[in-house]
Formats: sequence, structure tokens, C-alpha cells
Amino acid sequence: MVYRELGKTGRQVSVIGLGCEHLDRKPYGQVRETIDAALEHGVNILDVFMPGGEIRENIAKALGARRGQVMIQGHIGSTDINQQYDISRDMPVVKRYFEELLRLFGYIDFGMMFFIDSEQDYKNVFETEFAGYAERLKKQGDIRHIGFSSHNPETAVKAINTGLPEMMMFSVNPAFDMLPAEEYVFDHFENGFGARLFKGIDPRRARLYKLCTQKEIGITVMKAFGGGKLLSPEHSPFAKPMTAAQCVHYALSRPAVASVLPGCQTPAEMLETLRYLSAGDAERDYSGIIGSTRNEFAGNCVYCGHCQPCPAGIDISAVNKYLDIARLDKANIPPSIRSHYRSLGGSECTECGGCESRCPFGVPVMANVREASGLLK
Repeated sequence: MVYRELGKTGRQVSVIGLGCEHLDRKPYGQVRETIDAALEHGVNILDVFMPGGEIRENIAKALGARRGQVMIQGHIGSTDINQQYDISRDMPVVKRYFEELLRLFGYIDFGMMFFIDSEQDYKNVFETEFAGYAERLKKQGDIRHIGFSSHNPETAVKAINTGLPEMMMFSVNPAFDMLPAEEYVFDHFENGFGARLFKGIDPRRARLYKLCTQKEIGITVMKAFGGGKLLSPEHSPFAKPMTAAQCVHYALSRPAVASVLPGCQTPAEMLETLRYLSAGDAERDYSGIIGSTRNEFAGNCVYCGHCQPCPAGIDISAVNKYLDIARLDKANIPPSIRSHYRSLGGSECTECGGCESRCPFGVPVMANVREASGLLK
């Protein structure tokens, strides 16, 4: 397993976690076997957004004495109405469901303010006692860190700029990244993806990822497979379906992303996802898939790694990531970005041009490396 630091929380999380949604209403034995498979291979972060009593009980029972081996994302505001999950901002209801989560797990590592997707969601969280409740939970030690979940880049930016969240769960995959921000991602779970929508990475999502790195907001990823549509020949918006390894690698290539939490419902699905860790570069490579919209990416680094290897040992993708973040506000580059850049190592660029000849998107790599050197050293 590989571990990454989750933003300013300082916690080291496995790059592949487990989203427990699809274990809901499954027999306890299946829940236990799936969690066993995850933990045996080093998974140390679980997402538990489901409000139903049975699934929460089953997960807690399956973990047993191993509770301390994992970090749990537990969601504040996820409630259960008529055996269907719902979103509530009614504080007595919110507290009842979250306190039940605390009873089962003792504490929650990442207390996630649930589903902040719209302007009204934002107001109902940050302009009411809801956000204050999350702060009290942290002060009391019931949650270790405050996070939130969202699918909307503009609302997510507003939430981050309050200064309250330390991390975020966000829907990340190439189809969503190329959807215009005004499109609502859930519409496309039912209706599919129309290729006409895809015009390169939406700048608002790109800005969100850069802002997260700038402010050290770690990202955990949901919807990495686009509800399974990216893996389907019938429903993929690209010329051919992606593989699970390509989807995982795409998400892990985004700035600030620490962990991808796929919704696995069997040990076999968990092990198939974990196969990413042993996959070679060719199996992980996603550039040929999104290359069907290549002209829309012209000149823009998508961090695919085709530029490597560099004879001078420069991590070109990382240089481009930190440069993109520095360009947001050249007069106020965060010290952390300079520090990360300086830690990359490698020698001075020899301008051999090999990187540019290999880049499928026509990125001016050598000019970017020179710019980064001037801005970030």
C-alpha cells in the first residue's frame, strides 16, 4: 500500500480506501469479508455516509478491536427517512444520527458536513448553528478533523474559503472534470454522458483543485468510476471505456488528492481495485482515453506523466502542478508550495526537448520548468 498525507490534517491515508455505500443491506458475512480484504491489504480509511442502523452496526462489528487501525469519514447531516437516506439540517435530527455514529465507533476521524452542493446548502450549513455543531464536536474530541462533501466546484470553493474545513470529499473523474460547472453531475448518472458536453477540463474545477493545494485542503475521492459509466462501453463519453486502474490513477493525479474510495461490495471487487497498486505505467495510463478531446487540452498539462523519464531527474508533472498553483496569485505564493517544489530534487533542465516530444497535449514543458524555477525557488 502507498500512503499520502491528507492536506493539513497531517494524517497518512491509504491511496485506495473503501467507500462502504454498496455494503448497505448486504449480509453481515459479506460486509466482514469485504472489510477484511481491505484491511489485510493496508486500507486504512473508510467512508461511512449511510445513515441506516444495520449497516453502521455491521461495519462496527466487522471492525471490532481493529477500530484503531482505520480512519472513518462519518457524515454530519446524513439521515434515514423511511429507510432511504436523506439530508437534514434540522439540528435535533442531525445530532441524533451523528451521536449514534459516535456510539458505534467511539469517535470519528473526519466529521464530514454532508452534501454541500448548492447555494442553499451552503447557507444551511455556514449561516446556521450546523457549522458551530461541527466545531463543538471537534473541540470535544468527538471528531478529529472537520471536512465536507460536495459535487459542485463553486460551492466547494465557498466552503473552503470559510476557513473551517481541513479536508473535502469530492467527485473526481475525467468526465466530471470536463463537464461544465453549471451541469449537475447527478443528472448524468441517469441520463448518461453526452460527448458534446466535453470541452476540456472545466476551469472552475481546475481552480478548485489548485485552491485545495494552495490552502492544504486534502481531497478524498468519490465517484471515481462515474457510477460505473466510465467502465461501460455503452455509457462512456470517450472513444472507449476506461479501466478501474485508469480511473484511480486519474484521480490520484489531481492536485491535493490523497485517497480514492471506491464503493466495493465484495472482497473480489476490493481486490480488483487494489490491483492498481501492482499495475504498470501502461495499465494506468489514461491519456489515450481522454485524448479524444485532445484539442481542448492543447497546451495544458493534465499530469499524465507521458513527459517522463527526464534525464535530469525532474518530476515534470509535479513541477507543472505547483506552477499552476503559483500562477493563481504570483504575489502571494504559499510557503508550502515553495517548500514542496524545492523538495522535488532533480538537476537543472538541460532543455533536451524529450519531454515535449512525448507530450500528447503540446505542453510547453521547457518554458514551464524555467517559469517554475523563477517563481518558486
